[in-house]
Amino acid sequence: MARDTLTFRILRWLLLVALAGVALQLFFIGRIALMAVVDPSSTTFERSEAWRIVTEKGALRWRQQWVPYAQISDHLKRAVIASEDGDFINHDGVEWEAIEKAWQKNTQAEELAAKRAARTPPGRPAPATKAPKIVGGSTITQQLAKNLFLSGERTLLRKGQEFVLTLALELLLSKQRILEIYLNHVEWGEGVFGAEAAAQHYYRKPASKLSAYEAARLAVMLPRPKYFEKVPNSGYLSSRASTIVARMGDAVLP
Repeated sequence: MARDTLTFRILRWLLLVALAGVALQLFFIGRIALMAVVDPSSTTFERSEAWRIVTEKGALRWRQQWVPYAQISDHLKRAVIASEDGDFINHDGVEWEAIEKAWQKNTQAEELAAKRAARTPPGRPAPATKAPKIVGGSTITQQLAKNLFLSGERTLLRKGQEFVLTLALELLLSKQRILEIYLNHVEWGEGVFGAEAAAQHYYRKPASKLSAYEAARLAVMLPRPKYFEKVPNSGYLSSRASTIVARMGDAVLP
């Protein structure tokens, strides 16, 4: 009897967890569907960054202004696609080949960490090492899913949730709408979010007036915006921007 009661409790707990998971997914899907007609005012990442800045510096210096898709330079749209997601217009939100390469990289990192631990002599503590990062070839849609709803942790569980949200974004929103939301909320520096804020912050002009080279420099900053904000004269930034300018002609806009 006691065993039956325990089994029932476990099954009930598992059912409640499953229902909570389904409810969470429906909540996310509802919010994504609303974004087809309502511009999102903020993202999970933006709110966490705002809190971090306030707690660390005691004041919030924040730049962000939503601008419609038509008021963002086509140069910037092409530069971001060329730099971040060359096949954006064609894929379903996930680059499967990039995911496979990322999985192989993760496996190699885990194997290397295990070998280092195995070489530690008996009786001696294993050297402190960072846990292998779970990395992935993120598309623009995946980056948007993460920024809108998720934390910055790198775990398989979070990547799984990102995958579900990515498919929902692709199913419920057009490619143009995905790119519009992304460009209005992506980080371009400490407290600098969105294309309009970035254009004003770095070039003192609206996002609609960015030149091809200015747009390319902004696109190159995206993986490490806070770093490049501090080193604007980076040789890598300049040379990579020139490469992106050369690729922009092949970038297809939605």
